[in-house]
Amino acid sequence: MNWVSTIKGFKNYLQLERSLSKNSIEAYLHDVEKLFQFLELKGIDLPPEKVAQKHIEEFLMWISELGLNARSQARILSGLKAFYKYLMMEDIIDNSPAELIESPKIGRKLPEVLSIEEINEVINAIDLSKPEGERNKAMLETLYSCGLRVTELINLKVSNLLLDEGFVRVVGKGDKERITPIGSIAIKQIKIYVASKRNHMNNIDKKSEDILFLNRRGKQLTRVMIFTIIKNLAQKAGIKKTISPHTFRHSFATHLVEGGADLRAVQEMLGHESITTTEIYTHLDREYLRQAILDFHPRAK
Repeated sequence: MNWVSTIKGFKNYLQLERSLSKNSIEAYLHDVEKLFQFLELKGIDLPPEKVAQKHIEEFLMWISELGLNARSQARILSGLKAFYKYLMMEDIIDNSPAELIESPKIGRKLPEVLSIEEINEVINAIDLSKPEGERNKAMLETLYSCGLRVTELINLKVSNLLLDEGFVRVVGKGDKERITPIGSIAIKQIKIYVASKRNHMNNIDKKSEDILFLNRRGKQLTRVMIFTIIKNLAQKAGIKKTISPHTFRHSFATHLVEGGADLRAVQEMLGHESITTTEIYTHLDREYLRQAILDFHPRAK
Protein backbone atom coordinates (compact mmCIF):
# COMPACT_ATOMS: atom_id res chain seq x y z
CA MET A 1 0.00 0.00 0.00
CA ASN A 2 1.16 3.55 -0.62
CA TRP A 3 1.33 6.32 1.97
CA VAL A 4 -1.49 8.45 0.52
CA SER A 5 -4.14 5.71 0.49
CA THR A 6 -3.03 4.35 3.88
CA ILE A 7 -3.16 7.77 5.54
CA LYS A 8 -6.60 8.31 3.99
CA GLY A 9 -7.80 5.01 5.47
CA PHE A 10 -6.33 6.00 8.86
CA LYS A 11 -8.20 9.32 8.69
CA ASN A 12 -11.49 7.53 8.00
CA TYR A 13 -10.83 5.21 10.95
CA LEU A 14 -10.19 8.15 13.29
CA GLN A 15 -13.34 9.91 12.09
CA LEU A 16 -15.79 7.02 11.95
CA GLU A 17 -14.58 4.53 14.55
CA ARG A 18 -12.74 6.71 17.05
CA SER A 19 -15.04 9.75 16.59
CA LEU A 20 -12.15 12.11 17.33
CA SER A 21 -12.33 15.88 16.98
CA LYS A 22 -11.03 17.60 13.85
CA ASN A 23 -7.99 18.93 15.75
CA SER A 24 -7.10 15.49 17.15
CA ILE A 25 -7.40 13.87 13.73
CA GLU A 26 -5.16 16.52 12.16
CA ALA A 27 -2.55 15.99 14.89
CA TYR A 28 -2.46 12.22 14.25
CA LEU A 29 -2.19 12.72 10.48
CA HIS A 30 0.60 15.27 10.86
CA ASP A 31 2.57 12.77 12.97
CA VAL A 32 2.38 10.14 10.23
CA GLU A 33 3.12 12.67 7.49
CA LYS A 34 6.26 13.75 9.37
CA LEU A 35 7.54 10.17 9.29
CA PHE A 36 6.77 9.94 5.56
CA GLN A 37 8.57 13.25 4.92
CA PHE A 38 11.61 12.04 6.87
CA LEU A 39 11.83 8.85 4.80
CA GLU A 40 11.57 10.88 1.60
CA LEU A 41 14.29 13.27 2.76
CA LYS A 42 16.58 10.34 3.56
CA GLY A 43 15.84 8.65 0.23
CA ILE A 44 14.25 5.64 1.94
CA ASP A 45 11.59 4.39 -0.49
CA LEU A 46 9.37 2.18 1.67
CA PRO A 47 5.59 1.76 1.92
CA PRO A 48 4.18 2.15 5.46
CA GLU A 49 3.92 -1.60 6.05
CA LYS A 50 7.65 -2.07 5.35
CA VAL A 51 8.86 0.53 7.86
CA ALA A 52 10.95 -1.07 10.61
CA GLN A 53 11.65 -0.10 14.22
CA LYS A 54 15.09 1.25 13.26
CA HIS A 55 13.50 3.71 10.81
CA ILE A 56 11.19 5.12 13.49
CA GLU A 57 14.08 5.37 15.97
CA GLU A 58 16.15 7.26 13.36
CA PHE A 59 13.16 9.55 12.75
CA LEU A 60 12.78 10.29 16.47
CA MET A 61 16.50 11.08 16.70
CA TRP A 62 16.12 13.38 13.70
CA ILE A 63 13.24 15.39 15.19
CA SER A 64 15.17 15.56 18.48
CA GLU A 65 18.11 17.10 16.64
CA LEU A 66 15.68 19.57 15.06
CA GLY A 67 15.00 20.82 18.57
CA LEU A 68 11.64 19.20 19.41
CA ASN A 69 11.41 18.69 23.14
CA ALA A 70 10.72 15.37 24.85
CA ARG A 71 7.00 16.11 25.26
CA SER A 72 6.58 16.79 21.53
CA GLN A 73 8.57 13.68 20.64
CA ALA A 74 6.41 11.57 22.95
CA ARG A 75 3.24 12.93 21.39
CA ILE A 76 4.47 12.19 17.85
CA LEU A 77 5.47 8.66 18.87
CA SER A 78 1.99 8.19 20.34
CA GLY A 79 0.52 9.19 16.97
CA LEU A 80 2.73 6.69 15.14
CA LYS A 81 1.77 3.93 17.57
CA ALA A 82 -1.90 4.66 16.86
CA PHE A 83 -1.22 4.55 13.11
CA TYR A 84 0.52 1.17 13.25
CA LYS A 85 -2.10 -0.20 15.61
CA TYR A 86 -4.63 0.70 12.91
CA LEU A 87 -2.55 -1.20 10.29
CA MET A 88 -2.57 -4.25 12.57
CA MET A 89 -6.35 -4.00 12.97
CA GLU A 90 -6.67 -3.93 9.17
CA ASP A 91 -4.40 -7.03 8.93
CA ILE A 92 -1.91 -5.07 6.84
CA ILE A 93 0.92 -5.87 9.28
CA ASP A 94 1.39 -8.49 12.00
CA ASN A 95 3.56 -6.46 14.37
CA SER A 96 3.92 -2.73 15.01
CA PRO A 97 7.45 -1.33 14.45
CA ALA A 98 6.63 1.39 17.01
CA GLU A 99 5.36 -0.86 19.78
CA LEU A 100 8.64 -1.50 21.59
CA ILE A 101 9.97 2.05 21.33
CA GLU A 102 9.89 3.83 24.69
CA SER A 103 8.72 7.42 24.91
CA PRO A 104 11.36 10.02 25.80
CA LYS A 105 11.45 10.74 29.51
CA ILE A 106 9.44 13.84 30.26
CA GLY A 107 9.99 15.88 33.37
CA ARG A 108 6.38 16.70 34.06
CA LYS A 109 5.73 20.16 35.31
CA LEU A 110 3.01 19.99 37.92
CA PRO A 111 0.22 22.49 37.32
CA GLU A 112 -0.37 25.34 39.73
CA VAL A 113 -2.88 24.35 42.39
CA LEU A 114 -4.85 26.53 44.80
CA SER A 115 -5.43 25.47 48.38
CA ILE A 116 -9.01 25.23 49.65
CA GLU A 117 -8.44 28.51 51.51
CA GLU A 118 -7.20 30.20 48.31
CA ILE A 119 -10.25 28.96 46.40
CA ASN A 120 -12.41 30.58 49.08
CA GLU A 121 -10.41 33.81 48.90
CA VAL A 122 -10.83 34.10 45.12
CA ILE A 123 -14.57 33.43 45.29
CA ASN A 124 -15.00 35.79 48.24
CA ALA A 125 -13.31 38.54 46.20
CA ILE A 126 -16.35 38.66 43.90
CA ASP A 127 -18.39 41.85 44.36
CA LEU A 128 -21.97 40.62 44.55
CA SER A 129 -23.30 44.19 44.36
CA LYS A 130 -22.22 44.38 40.71
CA PRO A 131 -24.57 43.09 37.95
CA GLU A 132 -22.17 40.31 37.01
CA GLY A 133 -21.42 39.28 40.61
CA GLU A 134 -23.91 36.42 41.00
CA ARG A 135 -23.00 35.10 37.54
CA ASN A 136 -19.27 35.11 38.28
CA LYS A 137 -19.79 33.36 41.60
CA ALA A 138 -21.95 30.71 39.95
CA MET A 139 -19.28 30.21 37.24
CA LEU A 140 -16.41 29.76 39.68
CA GLU A 141 -18.40 27.47 41.95
CA THR A 142 -19.29 25.36 38.89
CA LEU A 143 -15.68 25.29 37.64
CA TYR A 144 -14.45 24.06 41.00
CA SER A 145 -17.37 21.73 41.73
CA CYS A 146 -17.23 19.92 38.38
CA GLY A 147 -13.60 20.33 37.26
CA LEU A 148 -14.68 21.71 33.89
CA ARG A 149 -12.47 22.90 31.07
CA VAL A 150 -13.04 26.58 30.24
CA THR A 151 -14.67 25.65 26.90
CA GLU A 152 -17.01 23.27 28.69
CA LEU A 153 -17.99 26.06 31.08
CA ILE A 154 -18.85 28.63 28.42
CA ASN A 155 -20.78 26.00 26.42
CA LEU A 156 -22.78 24.76 29.43
CA LYS A 157 -26.47 24.68 28.50
CA VAL A 158 -29.52 25.33 30.66
CA SER A 159 -31.10 22.21 29.14
CA ASN A 160 -28.13 20.14 30.33
CA LEU A 161 -28.58 21.04 34.01
CA LEU A 162 -29.95 18.14 36.02
CA LEU A 163 -29.77 20.03 39.29
CA ASP A 164 -32.52 18.14 41.10
CA GLU A 165 -30.55 14.94 40.50
CA GLY A 166 -27.23 16.65 41.34
CA PHE A 167 -25.65 16.30 37.87
CA VAL A 168 -24.80 18.32 34.77
CA ARG A 169 -24.36 17.00 31.24
CA VAL A 170 -21.04 18.24 29.84
CA VAL A 171 -19.90 18.25 26.21
CA GLY A 172 -16.14 17.74 26.24
CA LYS A 173 -13.34 17.19 23.75
CA GLY A 174 -14.40 15.57 20.49
CA ASP A 175 -18.04 16.38 21.32
CA LYS A 176 -18.04 13.54 23.84
CA GLU A 177 -20.72 13.86 26.49
CA ARG A 178 -20.31 12.95 30.12
CA ILE A 179 -22.52 13.26 33.17
CA THR A 180 -20.66 14.78 36.09
CA PRO A 181 -21.79 15.39 39.69
CA ILE A 182 -22.23 18.95 40.89
CA GLY A 183 -22.09 19.95 44.55
CA SER A 184 -24.85 21.59 46.57
CA ILE A 185 -23.06 24.95 46.89
CA ALA A 186 -22.66 25.24 43.10
CA ILE A 187 -26.28 24.17 42.58
CA LYS A 188 -27.48 26.82 45.02
CA GLN A 189 -25.40 29.53 43.33
CA ILE A 190 -26.59 28.60 39.82
CA LYS A 191 -30.20 28.80 41.02
CA ILE A 192 -29.55 32.23 42.58
CA TYR A 193 -27.95 33.49 39.35
CA VAL A 194 -30.75 32.13 37.14
CA ALA A 195 -33.55 33.43 39.39
CA SER A 196 -32.07 36.86 40.12
CA LYS A 197 -30.27 37.70 36.88
CA ARG A 198 -30.61 35.40 33.88
CA ASN A 199 -34.40 35.04 34.00
CA HIS A 200 -34.72 38.83 33.91
CA MET A 201 -32.61 39.37 30.79
CA ASN A 202 -34.72 40.53 27.86
CA ASN A 203 -31.91 40.89 25.32
CA ILE A 204 -30.74 37.26 25.03
CA ASP A 205 -29.24 36.53 21.61
CA LYS A 206 -31.13 33.83 19.70
CA LYS A 207 -27.97 31.70 19.34
CA SER A 208 -27.38 31.87 23.10
CA GLU A 209 -30.90 31.11 24.36
CA ASP A 210 -29.82 27.77 25.87
CA ILE A 211 -26.40 28.94 27.12
CA LEU A 212 -26.26 29.24 30.92
CA PHE A 213 -23.66 31.97 31.46
CA LEU A 214 -24.21 35.12 29.40
CA ASN A 215 -22.60 38.55 29.13
CA ARG A 216 -24.57 41.75 29.63
CA ARG A 217 -25.46 41.82 25.92
CA GLY A 218 -27.16 38.44 26.25
CA LYS A 219 -24.45 36.56 24.37
CA GLN A 220 -22.21 33.61 25.21
CA LEU A 221 -19.04 34.47 27.13
CA THR A 222 -15.64 33.99 25.50
CA ARG A 223 -12.69 32.01 26.85
CA VAL A 224 -10.73 35.26 27.13
CA MET A 225 -13.44 36.79 29.31
CA ILE A 226 -13.26 33.88 31.77
CA PHE A 227 -9.46 34.19 31.95
CA THR A 228 -9.78 37.95 32.58
CA ILE A 229 -12.39 37.53 35.32
CA ILE A 230 -10.28 34.96 37.19
CA LYS A 231 -7.03 36.90 36.77
CA ASN A 232 -8.63 40.04 38.19
CA LEU A 233 -10.20 38.17 41.12
CA ALA A 234 -6.88 36.48 41.97
CA GLN A 235 -5.17 39.86 41.96
CA LYS A 236 -7.90 41.33 44.16
CA ALA A 237 -7.60 38.38 46.57
CA GLY A 238 -3.82 38.83 46.77
CA ILE A 239 -3.03 35.43 45.24
CA LYS A 240 0.55 35.51 43.94
CA LYS A 241 0.30 32.28 41.93
CA THR A 242 -0.20 32.39 38.17
CA ILE A 243 -3.73 31.08 37.84
CA SER A 244 -6.26 30.55 35.06
CA PRO A 245 -9.62 28.77 34.68
CA HIS A 246 -7.62 25.53 34.34
CA THR A 247 -6.22 26.11 37.84
CA PHE A 248 -9.70 25.43 39.22
CA ARG A 249 -9.78 22.15 37.24
CA HIS A 250 -6.34 21.16 38.56
CA SER A 251 -7.36 22.10 42.11
CA PHE A 252 -10.62 20.12 41.81
CA ALA A 253 -8.71 16.99 40.79
CA THR A 254 -5.89 17.42 43.29
CA HIS A 255 -8.18 18.05 46.26
CA LEU A 256 -10.25 14.99 45.40
CA VAL A 257 -7.29 12.66 44.95
CA GLU A 258 -5.46 13.94 48.01
CA GLY A 259 -8.71 13.58 49.95
CA GLY A 260 -8.87 9.91 49.00
CA ALA A 261 -11.10 9.72 45.92
CA ASP A 262 -10.67 6.80 43.52
CA LEU A 263 -8.35 7.87 40.70
CA ARG A 264 -10.59 6.16 38.15
CA ALA A 265 -13.57 8.17 39.38
CA VAL A 266 -11.59 11.42 39.10
CA GLN A 267 -10.55 10.39 35.58
CA GLU A 268 -14.18 9.93 34.62
CA MET A 269 -15.24 13.27 36.07
CA LEU A 270 -12.45 15.07 34.20
CA GLY A 271 -13.37 13.37 30.94
CA HIS A 272 -9.87 11.89 30.54
CA GLU A 273 -9.46 8.85 28.33
CA SER A 274 -6.12 7.78 29.75
CA ILE A 275 -5.52 7.25 33.44
CA THR A 276 -1.89 8.33 32.97
CA THR A 277 -3.19 11.81 32.12
CA THR A 278 -4.86 11.90 35.51
CA GLU A 279 -1.68 10.90 37.34
CA ILE A 280 -0.38 14.47 36.99
CA TYR A 281 -2.79 15.39 39.80
CA THR A 282 -1.66 12.76 42.31
CA HIS A 283 0.71 14.81 44.45
CA LEU A 284 0.23 12.71 47.60
CA ASP A 285 -2.12 9.76 47.43
CA ARG A 286 -2.09 7.32 44.51
CA GLU A 287 -4.22 4.61 46.07
CA TYR A 288 -7.60 3.64 44.74
CA LEU A 289 -10.06 4.24 47.54
CA ARG A 290 -13.61 3.23 48.06
CA GLN A 291 -15.84 6.29 48.14
CA ALA A 292 -17.68 8.06 45.34
CA ILE A 293 -16.15 11.29 44.12
CA LEU A 294 -18.49 13.70 45.86
CA ASP A 295 -17.65 12.31 49.29
CA PHE A 296 -14.22 13.89 48.94
CA HIS A 297 -14.93 17.30 47.44
CA PRO A 298 -14.13 20.03 49.99
CA ARG A 299 -17.27 21.96 49.07
CA ALA A 300 -19.53 18.92 49.46
CA LYS A 301 -18.68 18.48 53.13
